Amino acid sequence: MGILFDSDQELLADTAHGFFEEHAPVAALRKLRDTRDALGYQPEVWAQMVELGWTAIIFPEAHGGLAFGYKGLGAVMGQGGRTLAATPLFATVALGGGALMLGGSETQQAHWLPAIIAGEARFALALEEGLHHNPPGTALKAEAAGGGHVLTGEKHFVVDGSFADQLVVVARTSGTPGDVAGLTLFLVEAKASGITRSPVRMVDSRAAASIRFDGVRVGADAVIGKVGEGAALLDAVLDRARVCLAAEMLGSAEKLFETTVTYLKERVQFDVPIGSFQALQHRASQMFIALEMSRSAVLAALTAIDEGSPQLSLLASLAKAKMSDTLELVSNEAVQMHGGIGMTDELDVGLYLKRARVQQQLLGDASFHRARYAALRGY
Repeated sequence: MGILFDSDQELLADTAHGFFEEHAPVAALRKLRDTRDALGYQPEVWAQMVELGWTAIIFPEAHGGLAFGYKGLGAVMGQGGRTLAATPLFATVALGGGALMLGGSETQQAHWLPAIIAGEARFALALEEGLHHNPPGTALKAEAAGGGHVLTGEKHFVVDGSFADQLVVVARTSGTPGDVAGLTLFLVEAKASGITRSPVRMVDSRAAASIRFDGVRVGADAVIGKVGEGAALLDAVLDRARVCLAAEMLGSAEKLFETTVTYLKERVQFDVPIGSFQALQHRASQMFIALEMSRSAVLAALTAIDEGSPQLSLLASLAKAKMSDTLELVSNEAVQMHGGIGMTDELDVGLYLKRARVQQQLLGDASFHRARYAALRGY
């Protein structure tokens, strides 16, 4: 299998492009932001995405999925990134669905995967506890009790956590914060007794939440995978989600670059388009080169998932680190090249920059993934 999209994946990308441009343009995000919409996404748009089968793309046919692969999901997410589409797709399918698909029991999969595909259940991954991505630093306790566990602690920056129906909670069943061993994933009803959710509006206007667990009781059937052995499962889930996020970031960067180049051709100063200035041409060339390299990294990582490559972790960190650097470059240059108006809310450029800053931090920033890449290579 090559790393480029095949004809079916290209068709899916084209379909997604038209859909997001029509039903979830940047103007829709502005409206969600300006009205301080409590939900944070458009239910009618989400329902249409479900009808199109996008929630089924990565899941096996045995559970009603399409088994179309992560390159298919990446194609959709890339187009969503172009319009900053706010939808539950990433948290529900890539994170929650990914955890169940990779580590869920037959019973969990039989019940929840069809519900995700049908759009009947929205998921969120409750992972982060500090200001930086640090899965081994998990301190939320899960103490064995009565054949199940009792969860106590807090999670922050939970993407879609304010409206999710189900939470995949990363907890510590043994050891101390910093230990890789002793982590366990639990499936928890978001409205269970003892859970307090505090909605948080991120700088990119997306919905998130801080969640407190005060003695939340779950049964043995809530465990995803094996007790105390969740680190490997979590890594596998996160790597796939990181690549999907990188695909979304690529879409955002491509749209920003196109918008900026168009502006360079249209903005006239000293009676000539500013795009004729050699200094700006050089800077645009640097963005183009960075985008081409990032596109290759993202496509290689998506291909690695679908082919079951042992290099997936390396390629996932490579894609996320490279895409974080590229999106920072492109978003910064977009603001600079648009000049003073680029700093205003009149243009969409600032919305892309704010989204970029959240995407860069989510599931590990460039520094995290460079260090991880080096460690995986034995350095």
